[in-house]
Amino acid sequence: MEEIDRLNGELKGITVLKGIEVDILEDGALDLADSVLSKLDLVIGSIHSHFKYPSEKQTERVLRAMDHPHFTMFAHPTGRLLLEREPYEIDLPRVIRHASQRGCFIELNSHPLRLDLTDTFCRMAKTEGVLVSVNTDAHSTTDLEFMAYGIGQARRGWLEKKDILNTRPLKSLRAVLAKTMGK
Repeated sequence: MEEIDRLNGELKGITVLKGIEVDILEDGALDLADSVLSKLDLVIGSIHSHFKYPSEKQTERVLRAMDHPHFTMFAHPTGRLLLEREPYEIDLPRVIRHASQRGCFIELNSHPLRLDLTDTFCRMAKTEGVLVSVNTDAHSTTDLEFMAYGIGQARRGWLEKKDILNTRPLKSLRAVLAKTMGK
């Protein structure tokens, strides 16, 4: 975090936000201490284990995570990896409604093996007033090219610029992120 602050002091015309992807644990807790999470600009929660829970248990796990005071976005909302792993069972309409009530966001993962916010759920997020973040899940710079797939998926779900979290100017983005972080 200190390095990001130093870098932001030197950069002109670009700002690096402080964020992290954390694991949503079995009980819905996040895998990093509040003392660290509270210093960040955004916290992305994802399921990386226990994919076989029944729908009710998986859904409750995510809802508890979303209620954490430092939770910005639910990523990999179905956990699927096309041709590799089936989606986990989760009541995504309930998760989207909860995100609306809590004021947090949902990821549309642009990676071609994921694309795990379908057009139907994009449309539902829009209807519920939940901002969607179109992300590439990039693990290398070449993965940034996947953004086009996410944009296509968002368009199929009737999402417009105003429905996408990461289309906002920095000042507006910081304001909506701060609300999810208890700031």
